[in-house]
Amino acid sequence: MSDSSQRRIALVDVNSFFASCERVFDPKLMGKPVVVLSNNDGCVVARSSEAKALGVAMGVPWFKISAWAPSVGLVARSSNYELYGDLSARVMSILQEFSAHVEVYSIDEAFLELTGTPQELLETGRRIKEAIQTRLGLPVCVGIGRSKTQAKLANAGAKKSAEMNGVCNLDMFSAEKLDFIMAALPVDNLWGIARRLSKRLAAQGIHTIKDLRDADPVRIKKKFGVVVQRSVYELRGIDCIKLEGERLVKNQVMYSRSFATPVTTRKQMEEVLAVYAQRVSKRLRKQGSVAGALTCFAGTSRFANEPFHSPYVNAVFSIPTNDPVEILKASSSVLLNRIEEGRKYVRAGILLHDVSPKESHQYLDLFTPVHERRQLGETLDKVMEKHGAFSIGLGAAGFKSAREWEMKREMLSLRATTRWDELATVYAR
Repeated sequence: MSDSSQRRIALVDVNSFFASCERVFDPKLMGKPVVVLSNNDGCVVARSSEAKALGVAMGVPWFKISAWAPSVGLVARSSNYELYGDLSARVMSILQEFSAHVEVYSIDEAFLELTGTPQELLETGRRIKEAIQTRLGLPVCVGIGRSKTQAKLANAGAKKSAEMNGVCNLDMFSAEKLDFIMAALPVDNLWGIARRLSKRLAAQGIHTIKDLRDADPVRIKKKFGVVVQRSVYELRGIDCIKLEGERLVKNQVMYSRSFATPVTTRKQMEEVLAVYAQRVSKRLRKQGSVAGALTCFAGTSRFANEPFHSPYVNAVFSIPTNDPVEILKASSSVLLNRIEEGRKYVRAGILLHDVSPKESHQYLDLFTPVHERRQLGETLDKVMEKHGAFSIGLGAAGFKSAREWEMKREMLSLRATTRWDELATVYAR
């Protein structure tokens, strides 16, 4: 263990993220088993530790356990994407207070670069944990190592060992202790080593994480490729997987959903496209980009007692755009004539590609549509930001009445941080 200041990688991971978000504005759920369901309340996609202890499996259909749930106090919630996305953004914002180099790895995980002595890094990890718990009410674990792979390993240890209290810095362990830990862990517990790959490794005599760390990197590359060779080096503390900066522009942007009830007419599908064009174009504008082309698709169920039908069509814009009217016109013109009346479509989507920063293009007014020059999309965004997501919309998307085909979320909790009409109520007694 060295006392000198060193650069290290930390992985911060929110524990049972979806279930923890549900508890932020509903403290009665603390200590209770909680599951979060997929689109249309289909199956379990997230579980609290209490739900895991009850043996609730990931992916189990809700209808199979809904009758049993009350007998064990199991609480289900529909996926509240608005709440989860907003709380995730707040977590990442707090992490940026601790490091200038933060890589958002997923909605509930981020890598960040830290510098300090082993003890200083441990204290920083504890402060990160306390800040997120105090300011957002979300529990996190922090793992610190010399590489991303080591940070992942440390984070797993922080989750499993109560005495670490949610923070683990591998620099605090002696070489002998680290050997003991790695020798006790099966190799498929390692980040990036799937079960099928672990069987191939076992055939070469590699059963534990320590076995892989101590394997010959040249032989590993020859047998399993450069990705596994990189894991060997990372386990040895050689930082091979660099932190990625924030991707300001995603190469593709998609909006796709399954329907609560099938869409069977072109008129209904036109309404779907109006809503989706508005929502996907908002994502483009949010990242300051435009798209050069789109793919539009719809599909019936593969398991229905009728032939599967899935139109999949493309369109190219004359000039790159993020205008909702242009996206709606293009998607409607290519998809609607492929929709067969009476068929039961269960999902649809719009995928925008050839995405680039808007600032990288120069537009001549002569070729720019009038509604785009008047910034219709930006105006819609401002109105919805001030008055709510359903306050205004393009054509059929502007109707405030409920749409039968929209995703079913019968157990949806409050979207307390993004909806004025769903703010949490606080009582002082």
